[in-house]
Amino acid sequence: MLGKTYDSEVCSIARALEVIGERWSLLIVRDALFAGVTRYNDFQRRLGIATNILKARLDGFVAAGIMERRRHSDESELYEYRLTDKGRALAPALVALTEWGDRWATPGEPPILYRHATCGTGITHQLVCATCGPVSDPSEVQAQPGPGMPAEVLAKKRGQAAD
Repeated sequence: MLGKTYDSEVCSIARALEVIGERWSLLIVRDALFAGVTRYNDFQRRLGIATNILKARLDGFVAAGIMERRRHSDESELYEYRLTDKGRALAPALVALTEWGDRWATPGEPPILYRHATCGTGITHQLVCATCGPVSDPSEVQAQPGPGMPAEVLAKKRGQAAD
C-alpha cells in the first residue's frame, strides 16, 4: 500500500505500516470503525479523498483481509466495504493514536471522545503489565526478541554486541 516495504526490518510495526501506514488508510478505518461508514461514496464525501487513492486503499484493504467487499443489494451494482475481525482489531491502535493526538497535536480540548456505547463511560488505551497493572512510564517498557525472531537475526545482533 505504501509502495515501500521494510524487508530489512524484523518488526511487527514495520509490517503493519506496509498495510495501514499511509495517512488516508487510518482515516478510512477510523470512519468505518467509529462512524459506521461502509459505502465508497460516503468515504469519499467525508474524507475529500481523491477517487483513485480511495479505490487503491479499499482494494488494498480487501486484499489484506482488513475489509470485505459486499454487494449492497441484489438489485444494485453498488458495494459496501465492511471491516473484518482483522480490521476491527485496529480499534485499540486508533484510540491510542487519538490519545496521543489529543495530548500533543491538538490545541485545546479533544475534538472527539470515544465512549462505551453500553454505559457511556470514556474509552482509553493504556500500557498494562499482566502482573503489576498500569505502566505510567514508557521507559519501563523493554523490547526483547520474541519467538518469531529469526535465528540468523539474533546471531547477527549478538555478533554486533560482541564488537
